[in-house]
Amino acid sequence: MLARDQRTPFSDWWWTIDKPLLAAVIALMFGGVILSLAASPPVATRIGLDPFHFFSRHVLFLLPSFIVLIAVSFLSPRQIRRAAMVVFFVSIALIVMTLLVGPEVKGSRRWITLVGVNIQASESAKPAFVILAAWLFAESTRRPEMPATSMAMVLLLTLVSLLVMEPDFGQTMLILMVWGALFFIAGMRMIWVAGLAGAAGLGLFSAYLFVPHVAGRIKRFMNPASGDTFQVDMAMEAFWNGGWFGLGPGEGIAKRSLPDSHTDFVFAVAAEEFGIILCLALLALFAFVVIRTLSRAYATEDMFARFAASGLAILFGVQAAINMAVNLQLIPAKGMTLPFISYGGSSIVSLAYGVGMMLALTRQRPSTEIESTNAASAAPGYA
Repeated sequence: MLARDQRTPFSDWWWTIDKPLLAAVIALMFGGVILSLAASPPVATRIGLDPFHFFSRHVLFLLPSFIVLIAVSFLSPRQIRRAAMVVFFVSIALIVMTLLVGPEVKGSRRWITLVGVNIQASESAKPAFVILAAWLFAESTRRPEMPATSMAMVLLLTLVSLLVMEPDFGQTMLILMVWGALFFIAGMRMIWVAGLAGAAGLGLFSAYLFVPHVAGRIKRFMNPASGDTFQVDMAMEAFWNGGWFGLGPGEGIAKRSLPDSHTDFVFAVAAEEFGIILCLALLALFAFVVIRTLSRAYATEDMFARFAASGLAILFGVQAAINMAVNLQLIPAKGMTLPFISYGGSSIVSLAYGVGMMLALTRQRPSTEIESTNAASAAPGYA
């Protein structure tokens, strides 16, 4: 099955996939299993569940996520575009349904229950949006007469408007940053990038003025005495307790009090039980995935693959950076999962989908395949 002289789908995949990148992703998944086992039992016990409730569900979600990751990595660029279009519009429909019938939790409507499973549709919308935006930017470089940039702007405004209505300002800022990065990578003028940054800043200021919980978080970050900072204070205490080498597996103290130790603050649990050394190792893994993907993206001549892989890498890296920065009190608190480490079904499956596309887009394809893909993309059907 793996012989170079035998052309099978699996052998083609094996000899063209970026194995170091795949190994880094698997290492993150394995790390997520270990840290879920360390962080989730106190949370489950505190709310009256079986101690291993969240751990078992984490593993349960991880298995189909790994299948999704591998399956998507087999796709061609054209198949990735078509699948992303379906995923994006299904996600948009689910977000609209969430706004209409989803339960309100802490002033937001972000989840909807389908077939007994809680789904956060904005998670699956993110990687699909990156793919569609990258395709439109690639088309704008290939065919200037096509209003691709305007179409990308319409996609952005559609998704951002729905996220603001939930409201979910963290995901909104993440989407804006990734779109702005793609806009810059595609060679757009700096004045437009600066304008986007200004609009995002104005939106954040408006949220501060008119959305109480956003204002509260920013005020607590600027002046901790102005409100409840229990979670971030406990997270910082976990870093101090752990030191360089940690207290040891299962010996954490802060996780017994942290309400979100298995999700938003799992990085703090890692620091307390395994030390700053492990945190640096996790940081190195995330950095390796991002830098490796960007370097492979810029080595390809396919503009769509270059933009899409770069956008997915930036999405992955910025999400990880936001989570770790919140744990270290570098930015205001925001509910953002640490990729493959935090508990969360929708998040893990959507991340697997996005990383699977990263692996597919960074495969070493023959130049003839790239040329045929570009020719198909230039056809009237806009494949």
